[in-house]
Amino acid sequence: MLNKILIIIPAYNHSNSLRDVVSRALKVHPAVMVVDDGSSENVVDILSGLNVPVVSHPENLGKGSAILTGAREALKRGMTHIVTIDADGQHDPFDFKRFIPVLMEDPHAIIVGRRNFQNFKRANIPGSAVFGRSFSNFWLRVQTGQTLGDTQSGFRIYPLFVIERLKLRERRYSFEIEILVKAAWAGIRLREVDISVYYPPADKRISHFHLFKDNVRISLLNTRLTMRSILPWPHHKIEGLNDRTSEKITMVHPMRSIKTLLAENISPKQLAAAGSLGVFLGTLPLIACHTIVILFAANFYRLNRVVSLSASQLCMPPLVPALCIETGYFLRHGGFLTEISMQTLGYQALERFYEWLIGSLIFAPVFAALVGSTIYITAFFMKRAAQARDKKRVFFGSPSDEKIREYEN
Repeated sequence: MLNKILIIIPAYNHSNSLRDVVSRALKVHPAVMVVDDGSSENVVDILSGLNVPVVSHPENLGKGSAILTGAREALKRGMTHIVTIDADGQHDPFDFKRFIPVLMEDPHAIIVGRRNFQNFKRANIPGSAVFGRSFSNFWLRVQTGQTLGDTQSGFRIYPLFVIERLKLRERRYSFEIEILVKAAWAGIRLREVDISVYYPPADKRISHFHLFKDNVRISLLNTRLTMRSILPWPHHKIEGLNDRTSEKITMVHPMRSIKTLLAENISPKQLAAAGSLGVFLGTLPLIACHTIVILFAANFYRLNRVVSLSASQLCMPPLVPALCIETGYFLRHGGFLTEISMQTLGYQALERFYEWLIGSLIFAPVFAALVGSTIYITAFFMKRAAQARDKKRVFFGSPSDEKIREYEN
């Protein structure tokens, strides 16, 4: 596999560090390519004597464009993966060895190098980089439900089939955020390894990150991705990675839905948590925004959105809101509301809403726990029954001693 990997180093006016970075990269891997993104310097002269191909853009098109150019060249050479390393010297190419065990274990994953930001003040690491990383990590969690420690690191391994199959719009620094989010949506695992980092003193540091322009691009991208993440229709999936069924998930057929979800390797605990979340939020008086809040929360907590939305349908009017209002009314007045009139439901609507809120704070956790427990118990026993059937199938298919022992256990 290692002979199918090409190291790509995007460069834009990095004359002070480029040759050193390329030289060190060649010591750890023989296949290295530089993509000159419209530098005013002569990159070929800078790298003279090094056995490294250089692909040049006629003008500066952005880091994302440079990575895509490198990916196309890698495909022409029959490669399966590319490694991206920044040309400014902040990454140590020798850390490439840390990626290899994860790559061998999970060749379809995008692997990101998590830079060591401990003692960042002593290491000349700018505070803006620390804040930017935390900010970007947060939005990845919101948009995908997945967690990474350094979403802004440029030291990565990409499977080329992922870049081929995703529709990517960004071409500058924001590309590295977009590809992580869309890859996660497509079913690609995001992995990480710890790497070192070097930042020179501020007066010697070269950065082409435009504080205003690139931050605006990233903010607009995060807005677009966040809005897309909470929409109810499914994301584009890369075929062949998941054998996901097209069975519809609905509370009308709960047993069939649970069986379908268990077949997708969702555990009973995850099903119960997703159902509890949907019921809890569905009970609250979040008028006209239940769906958005549930989708957002399910994304954030990495729970199945379809299960959460389906379970929330149990809270549809009139039963659950009426129970909450009665509970709130009882807590306020010591008795139950028995009169249904324009006075009680029309003119006193704000009071009823307040009672709905009070009652839901009591009823929501109880109802969520009840539904979650029911889902968990049902899914647990259905999963055990399925496992028992599988063992019987193994036993009766070929009754070797080993399989008999497995069946008896």
